Amino acid sequence: MPEIRFTKDHEYVRVDGDVGTVGISDHAQQQLGDLVFVELPAVGAKLDKGAGAAVVESVKAASDVFAPVSGVVVAVNGEVDAEPGLINQDALGRGWIFKIKLADRKQLDALMGQSDYEAFLKTLA
Repeated sequence: MPEIRFTKDHEYVRVDGDVGTVGISDHAQQQLGDLVFVELPAVGAKLDKGAGAAVVESVKAASDVFAPVSGVVVAVNGEVDAEPGLINQDALGRGWIFKIKLADRKQLDALMGQSDYEAFLKTLA
């Protein structure tokens, strides 16, 4: 089963081999509300951990999506480009934003696992 990690900025990366699938957490999509636009990164773009990678816009606000790890974008989700609401419907599944080939798996160690992320969310209330 692929490993999933979260950032304090509410991005997730689901790692399978040396490729991570990146999106925003269910908590983030709930906070943003109905998404109306997604700006995807370019395939082939080299991203540094913490750098702005994409933008999601809702009726409330626009929010940057940061790269949870360094690497090269190997795919983008054209479905969310055409239908941003997929992120609201299935943030951790069909609502992924891009895939990244990991430059350094050790960067995953600095991210939170599912239970740690859920504990982190409780501190925000």
